[in-house]
Amino acid sequence: MRVFSVLVFSLGALGLAGSPLAFAAGTATLVPHRAIYDLKLDSAQDSSGITGLTGRMVYEFNGSDCEGYTTNFRFVTRVDMEEQPQRVTDQQTTTFESGSGDKFRFVNKTFVDQSLTKEVRGDAALLKDKTEISLTKPETAKEDLELSQFPTRHMQDLISKAVAGEVFYQTKLFDGSEDANKVMATTVVIGKSAVSDDEETKNMGPLAKENTWPVSIAYFDENEKTEGLPSYRINFKMYRNGVTRDLKMDYGDFSMTGKLVNLQLFDAPKCTK
Repeated sequence: MRVFSVLVFSLGALGLAGSPLAFAAGTATLVPHRAIYDLKLDSAQDSSGITGLTGRMVYEFNGSDCEGYTTNFRFVTRVDMEEQPQRVTDQQTTTFESGSGDKFRFVNKTFVDQSLTKEVRGDAALLKDKTEISLTKPETAKEDLELSQFPTRHMQDLISKAVAGEVFYQTKLFDGSEDANKVMATTVVIGKSAVSDDEETKNMGPLAKENTWPVSIAYFDENEKTEGLPSYRINFKMYRNGVTRDLKMDYGDFSMTGKLVNLQLFDAPKCTK
């Protein structure tokens, strides 16, 4: 059913960071952290069949340019559908991205009602003019896709462009989501930086009085005929250090929000690169 497949969505845009921003080799230096978000249904059209949705998202980020970056991500939702029993989806993702941004390893597991329904494992590498994909699960396969970025570098570029005052750009992203067989085109809009003061601010600790940029990222699957409409869109507020909050994930016929309820900033490993 479509609703359960789209809940396994791209989170490349939500690479989070913590602590003061620094720059190395022209990219933002990300700092380890753990962020927890409460999820709930924002709106749903009748065509979606959704009558209720709640959940929680946990994202943990570690590493540096010297040793590479790892992420551990879990996204659990409880979905109520018309004339159907409630179902629980549990998406678990682990990734590694090299500090140079040219190699990427991913493991994605999807559980529905505690039963494993999909597992995708593989590696990706950026070559001169392509993204080379090598899968080991669900079966061994190799595929060449167009040149792209991986999630951490995608986030580093977003921060750098926001700091530089850019408001619009486009790029290509591969994050290993779904069947790990496509590159998504992304269109990024960055709004004006301003101080945020709302209920979520109390959970931001030392960042509570810092400015945020409103960011909107639209994801397009160029293999689908969508008449120019994105497959989905993610809106969020981003701090200068890369921490994001006040999420809205819009899939067209339904959308959900994610509010940050807990943020832990970890010490960054030393890196002189």
